[in-house]
Amino acid sequence: MSDTILDLLARGDAADTAIGTPERPPLAYEDLRQHVRKTIETLRRLGIGRNDRVAIVLPTGPEMASAFVSVGAGATTAPLNSAYRDEEFEFYLSDLNAKALIVGTADDSPAVAVAKHLDVRILRLSSQPTDSAGLFDLNGDAVAEPSLDGDADSGDIALVLHTSGTTSRPKIVPLSHANICASARNISATLALKRDDRCLNVMPLFHIHGLMGAVLSSIAAGGSVHCPPGFNALRFFSWLEEIQPTWYTAVPTMHQTLLARAARNREVIEQAKLRFIRSSSASLPSQVMAELEEVFGVPVIESYGMTEAAHQMASNPLPPKARKPGSVGLPAGPEVAILDDSGAIQDKGTVGEVAIRGDNVTAGYEANPEANASAFTDGWFRTGDQGLLDEDGYLSITGRLKEIINRGGEKISPLEVDEILMDHDAVAQAVTFALPHDKLGEEVAAAIVLREGASLTEKELRDFAGQRLAAFKVPRTVIFLDEIPKGPTGKMQRIGLAEKLGLTESAAAAQ
Repeated sequence: MSDTILDLLARGDAADTAIGTPERPPLAYEDLRQHVRKTIETLRRLGIGRNDRVAIVLPTGPEMASAFVSVGAGATTAPLNSAYRDEEFEFYLSDLNAKALIVGTADDSPAVAVAKHLDVRILRLSSQPTDSAGLFDLNGDAVAEPSLDGDADSGDIALVLHTSGTTSRPKIVPLSHANICASARNISATLALKRDDRCLNVMPLFHIHGLMGAVLSSIAAGGSVHCPPGFNALRFFSWLEEIQPTWYTAVPTMHQTLLARAARNREVIEQAKLRFIRSSSASLPSQVMAELEEVFGVPVIESYGMTEAAHQMASNPLPPKARKPGSVGLPAGPEVAILDDSGAIQDKGTVGEVAIRGDNVTAGYEANPEANASAFTDGWFRTGDQGLLDEDGYLSITGRLKEIINRGGEKISPLEVDEILMDHDAVAQAVTFALPHDKLGEEVAAAIVLREGASLTEKELRDFAGQRLAAFKVPRTVIFLDEIPKGPTGKMQRIGLAEKLGLTESAAAAQ
């Protein structure tokens, strides 16, 4: 059993590749292990010990992956989105009580000025393009003795992330070594990862999906993870050709973007060594799943995860077991139950709130007893998602409780409406969301991206939906866009979309 990051790192064969990136020499496991030890020694020399928090603001790439592993092995790693503005960095660095901030040598990120203002020490990370992928040096001024020396144990906090905070102040989620190691093992087992598997990671490495679903799950299997500089649809197929990955993981919008370019890259796809494709972090429309499988010729595995679970909670299995489009699959690590409002476990086929418990689940939000009181019931963590378990034990998510549209007392799942709208041949992407209404409280609206060269009117789409949905579920407002606004991880976000699109002002004016 591997209960610390150092334990996980011990699994890889010395000469096998651990971390790679395009156009750079790969980093072998033995070299990574030595690098992690060297980084821990550097942190200790600089006065950073176990459970001391180190914020990391670096671009996605091999150094970010290596820094996550190295800092997490010896202290507590807190990756932050490099696109944040001054006010955001001030909030996160203060809220985390960060002891240090890691940035690139020449990085003039606003995080640097904020860190100086908050008296957070700054550590500069440097690497050379000729170095093996992920190798770096850290430099900074030592100011204190480390609070806790020695190797981390399973109960130490390895990683802290904030919840997205779309409807409330972001909450701190502390994840112990035991939590993230359990999750890494769960993902590795679900995907039957082996030493010769190569993951192409296009997810940002300030988010639980990339950190756990790509990096640590690969290390848990002794496989390799290859980290190009973020998602780039124009370069993806050249990476597919160079790296020859056996799998990649992404959010649905990324998959859809790749499908739009697939026809121009048929030869590369035919020569690819992919064993499967993984999708997580948002609902994968069944139409997109079918198209991915047809184009790439491999199974698409949809998984269900969240930060509080150190990522994976459920997943569709690999063949020959059944994959159910529209379902997020079987419990894949933690126990999964459906609870009613009082916390009672519901029978199969009954809709309620999805709840989980297991070794990968956080012990609770930090310094937030109110949130913990509402999130935990008799040892179960309530996810805030609405769903049901079918007779075979497969989990379907019917909506995010906070995203359910309440139209005059009628409760509407935006996912259900999305699925119908996506059935139209002209529709490439659809996001259904709530639009404020003076009498009904909320009305149904939809943002649509059309397929290239397609045409469609609002009336035509509403008529199409009206033949398949009850009248109260048909979007009353349809807006056509070239691109739907996305969050920092590439997910399309329903909450706040009406405001982002300026529709709240329009609704107010109409009233």
